[in-house]
Amino acid sequence: MAAPSTTGAVLLSAGGGSARARCPGAGCTAPTHGALSGSGLGDLYERAAVAGDDIQAALAIAVDVGGAVPLPGSGDTAARWSTLATLGAADLTVARVVEPHLDALAIVAEADAAGHPVELSRVNGGAGTSWGVFAAEGPGVRLTATYGADGWTLSGTKPWCSLADRLSHALITAHTQSGRQLFAIALRHNSIRTHPDVWSARGLTHVTSGPIDLIDVPAVPVGPAGWYLNRPGFAWGGIGVAAVWLGGAVALARRVYSHAAAQPDDTLRLLHLGATDAVLSAAIHSVEASVSVIDDLERGDNAAAGLLAARVRAIVADAAESTLLRAAHALGPAPLALDARHARRVADLQLYVRQHHAERDQVALGASLTQLGAPPW
Repeated sequence: MAAPSTTGAVLLSAGGGSARARCPGAGCTAPTHGALSGSGLGDLYERAAVAGDDIQAALAIAVDVGGAVPLPGSGDTAARWSTLATLGAADLTVARVVEPHLDALAIVAEADAAGHPVELSRVNGGAGTSWGVFAAEGPGVRLTATYGADGWTLSGTKPWCSLADRLSHALITAHTQSGRQLFAIALRHNSIRTHPDVWSARGLTHVTSGPIDLIDVPAVPVGPAGWYLNRPGFAWGGIGVAAVWLGGAVALARRVYSHAAAQPDDTLRLLHLGATDAVLSAAIHSVEASVSVIDDLERGDNAAAGLLAARVRAIVADAAESTLLRAAHALGPAPLALDARHARRVADLQLYVRQHHAERDQVALGASLTQLGAPPW
């Protein structure tokens, strides 16, 4: 695997070309994806690394880069994946804050492009706002949307609402008479109650993800019923999360590289480095290969989008878990016990990658393949 860069950024190419896990150094002419308003990926990496688990600093990064990162399918998806992977390599807490904010902005843009304009002004969703996406369901709880004389309102309980006590706004799914539908809400409404105290995780400790209770909270629709799940952008959001996992794995792999390079005669360290390179290179290439598909895919080809996302997420999740294991074996207990940043990165990635549902997602992938009518290989 390539040596760690001096700037730390993860630069992914388009169309499955060679991965450049090194950010360009002095005199390098490789593209730097000018998607960050004059700030390169190396600068973003440094800013995120300094922010660490400071949620307010992470939110500031999210707001600052939100309008600068290309939308998926806009022709520069490689820059988007590079941004997310770089954030993951720098600090997974920061990435966990920024990724849903970018996803929310992309969802609203996709709704507008599909002929479903979103009236964000009705929930004060203008400049400087920070966004989450709350679409999980849970046993025994339900969020219901009701349409009345004053528009839509939401009532009930929504589980897994990350940073609901810190964000200003969220896109949130609720049940209507026509099915599940996505809405935009202001989280500072006085009839929303958050439960951040239920979060007991040892990874992503500051990204609290408890339930919220809502009573007649004003909301504006983001697309019609069923639209949120049945759109190509749903798949692209899933690959965006995988790009963050990839960045977190790259950061661990760089540590393994440095460890092996310091003692090149240690066969076991070289074994772990080689095994890490094999799985991580495959993951990098899968994310890169998704770029040309996303940028070229015809709108409405949701089956192809879903299949691509399922494959990429499975490959990256496996690579992340393998890298976690190899890093633990190669580095031993010392960094886990004595290096706070490394220990936090490991715990963060272990929890973050559980957004992939492991065998359940593999079953879903297998079911999708059987619908093709012939083997895809």
